[in-house]
Amino acid sequence: LCLWGHPYLNSIFLLFFFFFSLTPWVPVVGLEIHAQISSNSKLFSGSQVQFAAPPNSLVSFFDASLPGTLPVLNRRCVEAAVMTGLALNCSINKKSLFDRKHYFYADLPAGYQITQQRVPIAVNGSLSYSLCIDNKMSQMVTKTVRIKQIQLEQDSGKSLHDDVRSQTLVDLNRAGVGLMEVVMEPDMCCGEEAAAAVRELQLILQTLGSSQAVMAEGQLRVDANVSVHHPGEPYGVRTEVKNINSIRFLAKAVDYEIERQIEELESGGTILNETRAFDSKLGCTVPMRDKEGKQDYRFMPEPNLPPLILYNARSLPANMNHQQVVNIDWIHERLPDLPSVKRAKLVEQYGILPEHSFTLLNEAGLTEFFEDVIKQTQMKPKKVIGWILNDLLSYLKQHSLTVKESPVSSFLLADLLNRLEKKEISSTAAKQVFAELWKGEGKTPLEIVKEKKLQLIQDQEDLERICQAVIDGQENEVMAIKSGNRKVLNKLIGLVQRETQGRSNPVLVKQLLEKKLSE
Repeated sequence: LCLWGHPYLNSIFLLFFFFFSLTPWVPVVGLEIHAQISSNSKLFSGSQVQFAAPPNSLVSFFDASLPGTLPVLNRRCVEAAVMTGLALNCSINKKSLFDRKHYFYADLPAGYQITQQRVPIAVNGSLSYSLCIDNKMSQMVTKTVRIKQIQLEQDSGKSLHDDVRSQTLVDLNRAGVGLMEVVMEPDMCCGEEAAAAVRELQLILQTLGSSQAVMAEGQLRVDANVSVHHPGEPYGVRTEVKNINSIRFLAKAVDYEIERQIEELESGGTILNETRAFDSKLGCTVPMRDKEGKQDYRFMPEPNLPPLILYNARSLPANMNHQQVVNIDWIHERLPDLPSVKRAKLVEQYGILPEHSFTLLNEAGLTEFFEDVIKQTQMKPKKVIGWILNDLLSYLKQHSLTVKESPVSSFLLADLLNRLEKKEISSTAAKQVFAELWKGEGKTPLEIVKEKKLQLIQDQEDLERICQAVIDGQENEVMAIKSGNRKVLNKLIGLVQRETQGRSNPVLVKQLLEKKLSE
């Protein structure tokens, strides 16, 4: 108190307080992503894996945790985890261990989850992802997030809350389904980065076939750990936003939580180490429960499963049955091209812009559609990509359809573009034809062109007559052009196009107008 009364020290304290009140906050975001493994059966039982099956119709004795039942490890799930680890530049542990993680919910019959806490199947990887600067696709930056580990674990069941009857029902169809938990280090700083990283991971999983990663079906669920701190200070207290099932919601949840924590701290409050949920209707996170500490889970080695042993070409014993082991090198040799490689190949092969390659891969099936059109048309890829992104994709999003659901097939679009390239129709007419094709009435581009009378006027004498009529009716514009204002010529071209209802070739119209104006 005596020191505080000193004028000099008062100034120091005020400056110190003022400095830290203006110091920007540094957000820190880390992710834990649960990806459902694409497998016919569960991780430790032979029960089938099927989305939206009748409740409790796909439950084995082990899934229901009946006494005396034992786990049997699914080879497919192990191979999927190894494949994913290799694609994410991880080191694959030749020996990994299973653990029991204890917690008590109605949808977890055993009272524990079998996971890999101590020695997971893959560690120390990385994921590179790209995002736009200021929402401009032409300005992209590539960032990298470290992968701490990938671990195998079983999913829990599902609690169905019936508010009308004030009861909760339990469906164990999902209990025991194989998961890969991908743990990302806190290397991100905003919702946009988190969303871009998850989208890239989703593409990789789908490319590998290790997970279908359909978020709407719960095959990819994200837990976001968020904290804020001042530069140079230790990380702040983090909160965990659980079970986010949409990339768009992930970005909103992270950004909201960052803003909420900053406002709380600047108003003199404290951040609780808690678990929160994202309410998509309200656009905010809400408290769920206090965050459990690791000691609450009472981790212990899983006594019913031996260590998981993997091999490579050098360590594989000579007399070993290849059907009974997992060979890391064999899996590595069969890795498909990852999204980053596919994008580079699209840019190199077709001469399209890098940002266009991102859009092609981000929409399921769009790359295949684009390449099918290329094979069937004489139009250059740079023009085709314009039709794919500006027209097809626009219609798909407007009607909330996937590429597979498009009423305009790659064959029909290629046929239309060929007629445009051969100058049988104008670009304006081509847009009309596309709109008619979208109705899905089974008509071909040629039938629509004939029915709507959209063919380009081939008779040059008729076109010359129309051009002359336009010139005769626009004396002021003609004088402006002859005075050197060539921009006015575009107006005359537009008038001819209107007169011909878009059935004239703009290039030919320009030549005819210039010829007549020079006479």
